[in-house]
Amino acid sequence: MNELVTDIKKLHEETLENLKSSKSNNTLRAYKSDFRDFGAFCAKHGFNSMPTEPKIVSLYLTHLSTSTKISTLRRRLVSIGVVHKLKGHYLDTKHPVIIENLMGIKRKKGSIQIGKKPILINHLKEIINVIDNQKIEKIKKLRNRTLILLGFGGGFRRTELISIDYEDLDFVEEGLKITLRRSKTDQFGEGMVKGIPYFINEKYCPVISLKNWINLSKIKTGSIFRRFAKGSILTSNRLTDQSVVLIIKDCLKLAGIENKNFSGHSLRSGFATVAAESGADERSIMAMTGHKTTQMVRRYIKEANIFKNNALNKVKL
Repeated sequence: MNELVTDIKKLHEETLENLKSSKSNNTLRAYKSDFRDFGAFCAKHGFNSMPTEPKIVSLYLTHLSTSTKISTLRRRLVSIGVVHKLKGHYLDTKHPVIIENLMGIKRKKGSIQIGKKPILINHLKEIINVIDNQKIEKIKKLRNRTLILLGFGGGFRRTELISIDYEDLDFVEEGLKITLRRSKTDQFGEGMVKGIPYFINEKYCPVISLKNWINLSKIKTGSIFRRFAKGSILTSNRLTDQSVVLIIKDCLKLAGIENKNFSGHSLRSGFATVAAESGADERSIMAMTGHKTTQMVRRYIKEANIFKNNALNKVKL
């Protein structure tokens, strides 16, 4: 009997570990952060946060609705539901009191999403030009320009960009193959390979810039994009995703471009927008960015064509 109890306990522990492993660490952190906010709301008003009930969740969403986007409300709802599942509690997140409330909030607020600005070709050139003219150590300039050119050329998320290791690179006659071992939409680590061809203009070519960076930095293993210590000494420490954001914003500012509405995502959205403007179809864009659905890519294509396919182009004034 004791052995049976021990076995069941062990199976229970392993099952909980499997449930946790089904989500990435970043996703789990986001769930926990969202749930902490819900927990604070419940504590303030004398409600139980674990387990809770649909009516309490609906009140929480209404509480957030005056200052929070619809997309964030939906994410908070998902987080509350997932944390309940992980703790072994059932919560009906599709209960009418929740769904109808969300529909009402959406109708009142609207749900238009204003995304961060994409870094387009003119921005990219201005940024690279200003980096090249900076009065700083060559090794810092080369890292930053390579980070930005590769981020744009591969349509990378910033977390993907900083995860690239020397072992993931394969320089071929046509350009560069990069093995991406894991990404936001590839939770099971199936991986994908991105192909980046040589650009006609070598100054803005991510492949050439990466070759120069590897030669100068003498990196032979491990992370490609690393932090500097005092005295511009290159360390073995991988850049953080937040570092990517700061580098992008700093470079935009140096180029005289208002950086408030740009983010780490601006390189990725910039690639997709420029590719769409150039006539690339959604499948080829998705093959590079790794998007699993067409929804976001079609949004980039629509924005890219807002003037190209504009009805006013037919009006002769």
